[in-house]
Amino acid sequence: MKLGAFSISLSVKDITASKQFYENLGFTIFAGDIEKNYLIMKNEHSLIGLFKGMFENNILTFNPGWDASANQIESFDDVRAIQKQLKSKGVKLDTEAEENSSGPARFIVTDPDGNVIYIDQHV
Repeated sequence: MKLGAFSISLSVKDITASKQFYENLGFTIFAGDIEKNYLIMKNEHSLIGLFKGMFENNILTFNPGWDASANQIESFDDVRAIQKQLKSKGVKLDTEAEENSSGPARFIVTDPDGNVIYIDQHV
């Protein structure tokens, strides 16, 4: 199962302070808009999303079809195929992608410890 690029999406209280902290760790702004309360920070292949006021807890995010620079990759597992595999293994999904669609789609699953995993395909 190819899940694509991985990032962690952090729910932050002060986006400016968080930006400065991660810049001190060598991250630079990759995408986003601090005025809209979100930034994507990158350090080599590591991605951290900083989100103020958008969700309560941190989220593990996978982007099928993207590499760590948000470039489309040729070979990847479609989000609907990943969803189907998980369902066939008895994994309960919190939200589901429309099975008969194509292109961008997403679903959410929560691990046994309550960690939210967001599978978000943009292509």
